This record gives sequence, C-alpha cells and structure tokens, in this order.
Amino acid sequence: MQFEFATATRIIFGSGTLKQIGSLAEGWGSRALVVTGSNTTRAEKLAGLLQKSQINCSVFAVTGEPNIGAINEGVVAARKNASDMVIGFGGGSAIDAGKAIAVMLRNPGELFDYLEVIGYGKSIPNESAPYIAVPTTAGTGAEVTRNAVLASPEHKVKVSLRSAHMLPKLALVDPELTLNLPPAVTATTGCDALTQLIEPFVCSRANPMVDALCRVGMKRVARSLRVAFANGSTLAAREDMALASLFGGLALANAGLGAVHGFAGPIGGSFPAPHGGVCAALLPYATQVNIRALRARASGNETLRRYDEVARILTNENDATGNDAVTWLRTLISELQIPGLRAYGITQKEIPALVGKAAQASSMKANPLMLTENELNEILELSI
Repeated sequence: MQFEFATATRIIFGSGTLKQIGSLAEGWGSRALVVTGSNTTRAEKLAGLLQKSQINCSVFAVTGEPNIGAINEGVVAARKNASDMVIGFGGGSAIDAGKAIAVMLRNPGELFDYLEVIGYGKSIPNESAPYIAVPTTAGTGAEVTRNAVLASPEHKVKVSLRSAHMLPKLALVDPELTLNLPPAVTATTGCDALTQLIEPFVCSRANPMVDALCRVGMKRVARSLRVAFANGSTLAAREDMALASLFGGLALANAGLGAVHGFAGPIGGSFPAPHGGVCAALLPYATQVNIRALRARASGNETLRRYDEVARILTNENDATGNDAVTWLRTLISELQIPGLRAYGITQKEIPALVGKAAQASSMKANPLMLTENELNEILELSI
C-alpha cells in the first residue's frame, strides 16, 4: 500500500471564522488581489476586515467560469496593483481563478506552457504567491485542490493547470457564507460535492485516508442536502454541506475521479452548463453503467463492494446494494429539480464528439474500469 496525501498548508473550518482573515493574512504581504465572482459587492466585508489589519486590496471579478484570457487579465491586474498575495473569495470559479493567478505571478512564461491537454504541460517550477481560498458555496472543494480548471472557448474544452505549488497556504471555510445561496445553487453545488465523494471512493486510486473522508462526507450530504435546499437558513445543514465539500476536495486531490468528471470537462467547455448541474445529471447513470460493467467484466472487483457501501450510507439501509444507490441518486436529482443535459442544449448529435473527448480526459483515467464506447454513449443518452 502506497499513497500520498497533500493539501493546503492550513485549513480553518467553522461558522464565523471569516472574522479572522485579517490577522491570518498578516505577514504575507500588504496588498491583496481579491478574486471574486461577478457580484463584487459580496467581497466588501472581506475588504473591510483586511483593511483593519492594514492590508489594502483591489478586487478582480471573474464572470462565469474562468478562461485563459481571464487569468491573463488577472495577472496583469495583480502586477499593476503590486499585489503580494491573492485571495479567492467565491465559488469554485473564483477560487480556481485565484489559484491560477497566484501561481502565474511567480512563474516565467505563458499560461499555455503549463496547461494540460491543449498546452505544453510543463512542470511549474516556482511556488505561487501566498494564496488564501475562501469558498462561499459548498460544492467544489477547490479550496484544497492542487489544480485550477480553466475553459478554453477556442478548443471547446476545460483543462487543468496543475501543481503542488498551487495548494493554498490557507483554506478558510466559513459555512455562514453559504446561508444566502439560492436553492438552485445549493442543489447543483451540493451534487458536485456528492459526486466528488462517490467518485474518489470507488475510483482505481482510492486509499484509506480518502476512504475515511468520503464515508463521513457522503453521510453528511445524505442527511443535509435536502434540508439545505428546502430551508437554506438551517446552519447545521449548511455546516454539513460545507464540510462535505471540503472533504470532497481533499478526496479528489488525493485519489481521483471518474466518468462523471470525464464528461463534465468537455461538456463545460462546449456548453453554457453549470458544472454541478452536469455532474448531477450524469451521476446516477455513470454509477449504473459502472456497476453493470463491473459485474459483467470484473465480478470479483472490490469496487462492487464499495458501491454497496455507498448505497448503505446514502439510504441508511443495512441491506442496500449498488442498484439502490442508483435509485436513491435518481430520486435526489428529481427532488432537487435538476434537469437533464438537454436543458443545456445537448442532444443526440453531440454524443459522438463528447464521448471522444471524454475518453481522453484525465479524470476518466481513474474510473473503476475502462468503459467501452457503447457504455460511454449510454451514460450520455440516459443523462439527456
């Protein structure tokens, strides 16, 4: 047994912990670039807390999911303002954008030098500028991952900028920041978190540390996602989901993912679809096809037992099996009112191209087993 576990230098979790941001950032610099979403007013409280610690800040907004052009603009903005630290404040897009900007501030060359798939994939030589990740949604776990997912509209794909140097110096997770999330965002981000707990648990690179995180995280999603969706002001449910998201990020960064995320990259790069919504639409059917493929071609595989364990955790039934997990997931997606992929403009005619791209995606490499082209087609067909 061999595995590595790497994460942010420091993780602080708890309701109200945002108040500590100023004192925590002291010593890392005096000028911060705050990377946030399109609604920059949400960062005003953060800016005020930083200013109390004599840290000046400028705000850089990322509209939608980050693309290569936005990162380049962010690096220019950071240098123009002489920023010596970067803070990502928002959902996964803002946090990933912040990671990419922070690492490019301290490294030579162009972004394409280091990008996977469409770039040269070179190793990033230098540490990033000090980076603090503060999530305001509960889904991506990007605050503890070593990569940034960036869209390339030109190539119609999402790719990763990846390095251990991109792990934040601090991940500050305050569940109170998620209290005002609308139900639809709660649903899609929550399903992203669930996917990032299930896929690492059943993937080909699972390890005991990741297993423990996934078990706890899945249990918390099962008991709290519906509650947070129905009544977003329930702090206990928001705490459960924030912790599940954090654990999902830790899990995927130290194990792997699978077919859901293998498809999510190409879909997100080609269609205006929310990542969590895509994951939600795919998850029941990727699970169904994986279980059937394992039974047909690897009936003695340990992963089948793991799918049964997923089912027992989600349903809270001691005799549940993998098929019960599929039923539970389909019911959840229906109750959360998350549509199929057709809602994002995906039809039968796009399936061949998406399957071709997904088969080459890095996330697909950790799927429990290699799926055939027909099986990949089936996942998409059922998800539409």
